[in-house]
Amino acid sequence: MSTDYTDDLRLAHLLADDADSLTQARFKALDLHVMSKPDLTPVTDADQAVEESIRRTLSRARSRDAVTGEEQGTSGHSQRRWIIDPIDGTKNFVRGVPVWATLISLAVDDEVVLGVVSAPLLQRRWWASTGQGAWTGKSLMKATRCQVSDIRRLEDASFAYSSITGWEDRGLGEDVLAMMRRVWRTRAYGDFWSYMLLAEGAVDLAAEPELEVYDMAALDIIVREAGGRFTSLDGNEGPWGGNALASNGHLHDAALSFLGSVPDGGNDPDWPANGPGTVSDIWSRSPRRE
Repeated sequence: MSTDYTDDLRLAHLLADDADSLTQARFKALDLHVMSKPDLTPVTDADQAVEESIRRTLSRARSRDAVTGEEQGTSGHSQRRWIIDPIDGTKNFVRGVPVWATLISLAVDDEVVLGVVSAPLLQRRWWASTGQGAWTGKSLMKATRCQVSDIRRLEDASFAYSSITGWEDRGLGEDVLAMMRRVWRTRAYGDFWSYMLLAEGAVDLAAEPELEVYDMAALDIIVREAGGRFTSLDGNEGPWGGNALASNGHLHDAALSFLGSVPDGGNDPDWPANGPGTVSDIWSRSPRRE
């Protein structure tokens, strides 16, 4: 019997409502305070305010749950863990590009069971919970179900990515370019948006070589509940591997044959993805896409 996460999903929407108010108020603010983290990625007072607000609400509404957030790390010990990225796309936010979102998810026993992605300036929100499908709309009452595409050949596929440099740093620059030449279309939508377009069926593949769990957890369940697949580049299921490949499912092994650990058999639907994968070190990983 599956657990009902309706109350948690409603709470996540309320958290997203508060986050939207905070981020919209600070977007393009003349006094926006931008700092540089030790890894040279930017953080703003808006990032910090959103995470503090979410943590404050969770401390009242879900006091026994653990929380992992981009800005304040991990607090608490529980089989239930909220995973928060207050602003996914901080560089866009800082530069005045309206493509950014707050990512909120809940993992139970290291399985993501619900996720909400809220992009207020795109006037879009996406969400999913285990066994209930993926949805997009402005509210729980005004929503359209998401479904991945049925594209089955790389030559017909649209591939979304964030940048080339991360692939080059991983030694996969030529591999990703080879796949780009193989597919029908490529676009650098970037960050959360690539994966939400995939969940809607507008994009068929999305991948990034360096990510944190808070970049991926909400995206993972939305893609899966829309009928797609979300793994690391090693082919391990879920958002725990420090990088991501998402697909409509049909194209996954073919993409892994370019980007991951699947050798020449990657176009065979029965070919097994392989590679190590554990959840034990996810909370201390360092790569970021922000």
